[in-house]
Amino acid sequence: MDAPATEPDAGIAAGSGPLRVLIADDSDSDRLILKTLLTRLGHHVLDAANGHEAVALFHSGQPDIVLLDALMPAMDGMEAAREIKRCAGERMVPLIFITSLSAAEDLARCLEAGGDGFLSKPYNRVMIEAKINAFNRMRLMHQTLSDQRDLMHERNRKLLEEQHVARRVFDNVAHTGCLDAPNIRYHASPLSIFSGDVLFASPRPAGGMLVFAGDFTGHGLPAAMGAMPVAETFYGMAGKGFDGADILREINQKLVHILPKDMFCCGMMVEADFELGQLNVWNGGLPDAWLVRSSVVLFRLSSRHLPLGILSTDQFSVEMETIRTLPGDKLLLMTDGVLECSNEAGELFAERGVRHAIEGLSSGLHPFDALMSEIRRFTGRQKFRDDLTLCCLEMFYQEGLAALPEGTVPSSLAGPAEWNCVYEIRECTLEKFNPLPLLLHICMEVPGLRRKSGEIYTLLSELYNNALEHGVLELPSEWKYTSEGFCQYYSERAKRLSGVSDHYIRFSFHHEPMHWGGRLRIICEDSGQGFDFQNHPALQSMEMEQSGPRYAGRGLILLKRLADSIRFHNQGSRVEISYDWYF
Repeated sequence: MDAPATEPDAGIAAGSGPLRVLIADDSDSDRLILKTLLTRLGHHVLDAANGHEAVALFHSGQPDIVLLDALMPAMDGMEAAREIKRCAGERMVPLIFITSLSAAEDLARCLEAGGDGFLSKPYNRVMIEAKINAFNRMRLMHQTLSDQRDLMHERNRKLLEEQHVARRVFDNVAHTGCLDAPNIRYHASPLSIFSGDVLFASPRPAGGMLVFAGDFTGHGLPAAMGAMPVAETFYGMAGKGFDGADILREINQKLVHILPKDMFCCGMMVEADFELGQLNVWNGGLPDAWLVRSSVVLFRLSSRHLPLGILSTDQFSVEMETIRTLPGDKLLLMTDGVLECSNEAGELFAERGVRHAIEGLSSGLHPFDALMSEIRRFTGRQKFRDDLTLCCLEMFYQEGLAALPEGTVPSSLAGPAEWNCVYEIRECTLEKFNPLPLLLHICMEVPGLRRKSGEIYTLLSELYNNALEHGVLELPSEWKYTSEGFCQYYSERAKRLSGVSDHYIRFSFHHEPMHWGGRLRIICEDSGQGFDFQNHPALQSMEMEQSGPRYAGRGLILLKRLADSIRFHNQGSRVEISYDWYF
């Protein structure tokens, strides 16, 4: 046996510090020699005479390394090794057998019992020091990896917790709106907590719906960040009565300013007018939308525009496709996650899968159910490779949707009680600017009127359109009595509007509180010649007896139904209404 080191700490590995070493050997002399060697190397030593004592000392002393004799009375080294490894759990405690055994079978049994290495008798100081240092490096490396793993787990837990909190905030901003309406079916499958897909729906104050579907580049939180301003813009502007084109312009402008150059949003805006049976659709980069009647595909609405967030305001186009519909027609819109679903063979679902599902509709089966069923059948156990969103909008009679909530959070401001306001639109502004959202916003400052936003918007809309089209532009309402005349009416409207000059439309508002609520008086004046309001059929009778569809005369009927009083002055160029609201 080599002579021990003269310095107590000569054998300690650099930077490791002294170790707690457990020695278990039934030979008192061997145990004493080994203990002396390890103590001279600078380590703290615990010693046991048999397996039972070794296990007990392991529990109480928590050693870093164990040196264990293979053959001991009461509990041999093999059994003690198994118990010590079980007690150590995930903590790595190197276990070195000190033995005179040399047969391969015996050494293999030591390793199977949990041994990590061997020390042969008689002891060699150099080998003992080298073994201790080598196993200590292994122990420290394992500890470092375990600590890093635990740190990563904790950081991941905190990240997921923060993402769930952020998701709750996100869901409150990007809420479902009226997606739970009876004429909408939808499915959304995000790849992670956050989705790069968005789907919003909002009732319009004057009736109908706006639906927006979007797909941001990427997945997860970075892709979802752009959805926050889009949701705020969509619901805020839709609730004020802006049309889809104005909302698209505002969304595009915001995304151009906030998104990095390599990000954009493929999107689709749908304006549904249930009263006229009409859809206006803008598609910028999303897969085709499918208009279905029974199992027949009537239209495929392809992308005709670049995605949102790419073009500047002066280059961005909001031109929409207009489609006439019947009650029961269904519009299917989707993100590219639908087309990119794959089966076990790696084949994509693609457009042929969509067409196969729609054209294979059986009697009474909803196209949304048919498409979702076909996607699940096609993909089997395969996971989706992208965020997947599918929505189906059914054309209903407007009466079936009259009670839908807007879903917007009401303002906490008290608002003015009694006030006057005058707002005037002149000349070229009449062509380029729609004042109705601004006028509605003025009226919504009164808390009691916020619950009546739909009725107020309808009143303002009918007053303004009547003043603009019949007063300023002098368009005859008789043209709208037929579908052919309806087209002629709006063609001539655009032509005359482009050349309007020296004209104005002026709104005067007065609101006063009452003990039962409040009264809003609105006066609308225009610079036109007026019209024969005294002989207008809508003001003589609330009924419109006719054969076939008729598109004119309903505006004044709505005014009479909604307003508490209506008066005409100056040959019809000045209209005054009174609207009462109640607590």
